[in-house]
Amino acid sequence: MKAFNLWSMDGIEVKDLGLQRYVSLAPRIVPRSGGRYASDRFHKSKAFIVERLINKLMNAGHKGKKHWRTSSHQTGKGLAAYRIVKDTLKLIEEKTKENPIKVFVQALENAAPREEIVTIEYGGARYPKAVDCAPQRRIDVALRLFTQGAFQRCFNTKVAVADALTDEILSAYKFDQKSNAIAKKLELERQADASR
Repeated sequence: MKAFNLWSMDGIEVKDLGLQRYVSLAPRIVPRSGGRYASDRFHKSKAFIVERLINKLMNAGHKGKKHWRTSSHQTGKGLAAYRIVKDTLKLIEEKTKENPIKVFVQALENAAPREEIVTIEYGGARYPKAVDCAPQRRIDVALRLFTQGAFQRCFNTKVAVADALTDEILSAYKFDQKSNAIAKKLELERQADASR
């Protein structure tokens, strides 16, 4: 079976050992499960990784504790998000001449942060402390940063969201700081390094 009935999953593997159990590469022709995995605690891990990107595109959310529309009019519109992701994968294939899902998985590995900061209050004083990031959260954060970066780039401009998401994923694939996800990851890890 091929993903979207277009791209083969042969030869695609997750090299990051921490993420292998949490990135499902079981292909789907139409990656829309409708929450069939929800009975399990780690149900997200069983969903095809492209489906998780589609689900993130549909989320309106908060950014910096302020309500910020990450997806504008996409909220809950599954078919619109599906088409955006399919167009994005086609654009990636045109630009790189490689399997776009392989490029996406590599970009996800590059963008997943390894450390985070938590605030600890001790004796009335607050100070930051570096902690390791859980594998499931690493993927969630990377996907969220991809979608926020794409919507931010196309908001109030003539750039299509599929083009913006393509640029975001390709920049992360090349480990370029033009990608919102890579820039945030490096900033977060720099802060965590400083607060050891």
